[in-house]
Parts: sequence; structure tokens; C-alpha cells
Amino acid sequence: MSLLYEYALTPDVFDVSSYSHEEVGTARFEHLKEVFLQEALLRNLRAGEWLSLFRNNERPWHKRGIELLKKMAKQNRIRLVEKALQNPPTSDVDWCREALASHRLNPLTGVISTAMVVNDVGPKPILGRIDRLGSSNCWTCRNSSVRLLRCRANYEDQIRLIMQCANSVMLIDPHLDPSQTRYRDVLPLLLLAGNRQPAPLLEVHRVIYVSSGRNRQLINSAEWEDRFRNAWSNRLSAAGLKVEIFIWDDHHDSYLITDLIGIEMGNGYDTTSNPNEITTWSRISRKDRDDIQREFDPACNRHTLRHRFVIP
Repeated sequence: MSLLYEYALTPDVFDVSSYSHEEVGTARFEHLKEVFLQEALLRNLRAGEWLSLFRNNERPWHKRGIELLKKMAKQNRIRLVEKALQNPPTSDVDWCREALASHRLNPLTGVISTAMVVNDVGPKPILGRIDRLGSSNCWTCRNSSVRLLRCRANYEDQIRLIMQCANSVMLIDPHLDPSQTRYRDVLPLLLLAGNRQPAPLLEVHRVIYVSSGRNRQLINSAEWEDRFRNAWSNRLSAAGLKVEIFIWDDHHDSYLITDLIGIEMGNGYDTTSNPNEITTWSRISRKDRDDIQREFDPACNRHTLRHRFVIP
């Protein structure tokens, strides 16, 4: 399961009348906010029809729920998806069924609804009650880290949703070299962001040297440009993508830093055919994510930038 989660909520979750007191609803949304603004996306069902429900006052929407939607929209955390069922929903139960159908087309982490809707639809592992999230598998399944094989398939499973939704992406790996076989699967990861309008901002950060200790060798700027252009230019161009490459004097750790999530990558982006090789990826806090982004901003001067260029 990806470290970036995705949920669908039925409209009644946002209805004040779904709660015994308004304060109860406030507590529920505070609980949701902790997760949704750090590690999750919200699915905007039926090509945006779901979100449009909250633009009118036909129901008494909870103000904290509307505030959460506004914050998620501002942070690019509401994901538009196509219609899953032919007939438009006319009730909260219908919206739940639409969400479940959408899950069958493209898996969700969970669908969150009220007791009334869950009782009507029937128990399902993907379905959680807003008043019982602590005992709902779709909520308790979340983890701050994941162990995965060092192979392309596992990497793609982890970052597909991120690459499809993030507006800015930084791949940070001091040893990332597209001319090396062990980094041949980095380009397919970047291509997961292809054919989006507008295209996301993509960056790759590495050091100017190869090897270490007595074997350390500085590679000149022209050589780095040749390595990246020869390996990546054609396929990036076909996908409508550009990547800016930053070559630094030195840095040591590997990360995936985006506007949606930050991940510390234990072994970087290289892959192996050895089925026994396992690595750990860990989600980092928003504070640390922002600090790492600043660290690799040339204006910050925490490292010395030796060269930068854009491909293709």
C-alpha cells in the first residue's frame, strides 16, 4: 500500500444533522484533518459532481467540514475522477455505491460514511464509519513506513498515485546516474507523471562525483549533461515532460519530496534483480519535508550548486 492514501467520503459525513451535537462533528473533522492534510487525498467523484454538492446550501453543511475541503483544495489534495456508475446519485447511499464502484475501477484506501449508510450498504472491508474509524480497517491500515523489494514494480506501486497528482516532485539521490544499469528504472518512475496538463515540475538532485574515498572522481558538467540527455531526452519529450537536473558539491541522503508527501528512501532509487533485497521507505513530517526542500534550493546555500540544466 502506498504511503499516500486516498479516501472517498459520502456527503452525509459533512451534514451537521448526522451528529448528535455540532461539537461531535467538530471532533470528527479534527480527527480527519490530522490525516488528510498530511498523508491523504480525497476523491472527487463523478468528474467533480461530488464537490459541487457543497457549493449550495441545500443541506446544513458542517463549517469545519467545509473548512477542511477548502484547505485540501488549496493543497492540491482533492483528486478528480471519472464517473463509475451510469446513473447519478440521488442519496447518500447512492454516493456510497458510486464510491465503491470507483474503488473497483481504481483502488481506494477507504470509503468513509455514517452509520446509517453503512448499515444500508452492508459491511465491507473498504467501508468505514465516521464514528468508529479507530476500529475500521480502512483507517487503521495506515503506516508511517513500508518495506518493499528493490524492484521497479514495487517502486511504481508506491509512487504511482504521487506522480499522477503532485504538482512538484524532487528526486534526491546522491548517486543517481542514468548511465548505470542499477538506475535504469528511474525514468519509468518519472514517466508516471506523463501527459498531464499542466505538466508537474520535476527535479533530480545528485552530487558531482562518483565513487568515494580514494576512488572518488569528479565528473565535468558536460559529461553529466550527456549522460542524462542520452538516457532520458527522447522518452521525456514524448511524454510531454521536462526535468531539471541539479548537480551539487555533496549531499548524502535520498528522498522523494513533493507538494503532497515527503519520503525518506533508505537505499535511494536504484533497483536490483535480487529478490532478497528489501529496502524501507518512511514518510516524513511536513516540517521536515519543507526543510529538505529548502536545503536543495540554490538560494539557500546549504550546499554548493555546481551545475544545473533542463532536459530534454
